[in-house]
Amino acid sequence: MNIIGKHKLNRRTVLRGAGSIAIALPWLEIMGTEKLAHAQAAVPAKRFLSIYTPGGTVAEDFWPTGDASAPVMNTITKPLEPHFAHVLLMKGISMTGIWHKMSGEQHQAGSVSFLTGVPQPGGGQFPKSPSLDQVLATKISRGIKKVPSLQMAVRWATGKSKGLIHPINAVYFSDEAESKPISPQLDPQDIYATLFGALEPGSNNAALIARKRSILDYVGGRYQALSAKLGASDKAKLEQHLTKIREIEQSLETVVGGSACKAPTKVDTTGYNPTTGLMSDDVGGIRDVSTDTLIPAVGKLMTDMMVMAFACDITAVGSLQWTDTEAKHTFPWLNLSEHHHYYQHDGGFKPAECTQIYTWYAEMHAHLLAAMKEVNLGDHTLLDESVIVVGSELSHPPSHEKEDMPMWLMGGGGGLKGGRVLDFNTAPKQGVPHNNLLVSILNLFGESATTFGDPEFCQNPLTGITA
Repeated sequence: MNIIGKHKLNRRTVLRGAGSIAIALPWLEIMGTEKLAHAQAAVPAKRFLSIYTPGGTVAEDFWPTGDASAPVMNTITKPLEPHFAHVLLMKGISMTGIWHKMSGEQHQAGSVSFLTGVPQPGGGQFPKSPSLDQVLATKISRGIKKVPSLQMAVRWATGKSKGLIHPINAVYFSDEAESKPISPQLDPQDIYATLFGALEPGSNNAALIARKRSILDYVGGRYQALSAKLGASDKAKLEQHLTKIREIEQSLETVVGGSACKAPTKVDTTGYNPTTGLMSDDVGGIRDVSTDTLIPAVGKLMTDMMVMAFACDITAVGSLQWTDTEAKHTFPWLNLSEHHHYYQHDGGFKPAECTQIYTWYAEMHAHLLAAMKEVNLGDHTLLDESVIVVGSELSHPPSHEKEDMPMWLMGGGGGLKGGRVLDFNTAPKQGVPHNNLLVSILNLFGESATTFGDPEFCQNPLTGITA
């Protein structure tokens, strides 16, 4: 027996040291009867990233061909092929019902409902409900990380909103009573200075490593006192537990100080004006070839900053907007001189040009996945413990249809299983509300919720998205 005298420990006992340092203990016999072990659940996800791209997709060039067991990437999804094991495509995601419930505007309704799961109460109006990213920020980041959540956008507010937050460009809403819309950060140099100004390239972030490596030193005295109360079996268990912690700490010198936490390569974005078009007329953005030409470089820098913000534990929640629903900037690097909205329907639907644009966005997603894979966290990568949702405000550009929405998941957090295409259509054009996807994401983070957003449009979590 390991219960000595009248000593007994609560199962929730932690070994507490100076300040806020605490180490959870394994089950010990001194705690009483051990609960029977059940099948081990997937470890909840630790990082969340949402990505918004405008204008839906070209369905015939987007959805993979072949059968569900052996999908073949199509033109738009081809750049994701090297990372397909971490990509879960889902057909049958619908936003039609939530769009029509309160007569939302065709673009705005999709933008503001994407992460809130509630309908837009009429054109030009905001819903009063938090977005999923902010709900998750409250759970896994706010009060824990330096930055509760990080919102960034490339060429945002390009048209008639004139730089002001508006349902045309709003995606994120605070997790507060009024759920106010949140404007993203736009200037890549300001973002870099704020996040990584104190980190020189190649720095090993010595202060952070020293603190993390010394956790056991903080609780050393209390360990000795507890050990004296334990029998041989419990002492052995505790010693094994603390040895494992020491091994993890010793690996931090490599993980945090080496390839994981470092300032991303700084990119010269001279000539990029993040406020170009913010004071334009109602027709659309001011043509700025210099700024538009730098969009790929700025987008990659913002992506790399997001990855390193996760790797350095600056935040656990991020959002990246590739422009807004108007998307009124040009694409010089694709030899496309008109803005995306022109190719969607302003100039008549141009599927070939739209496919070019969507394929380029997929290339940017592939860059993100590759960068997250490169962050080694010991026995897994940053991508393995993250969940990424990609979405848009509509599916079919000329009609603004919202069936078979191009929304998909990437990563591996919470047991998310990629490498597949799931079809949730019960009949042609009879899919499931996208709120089912939102609550499924909550579940990946350990929440047992069965609904998110407007319950009218949340039947139940999606089945089959985990291993």
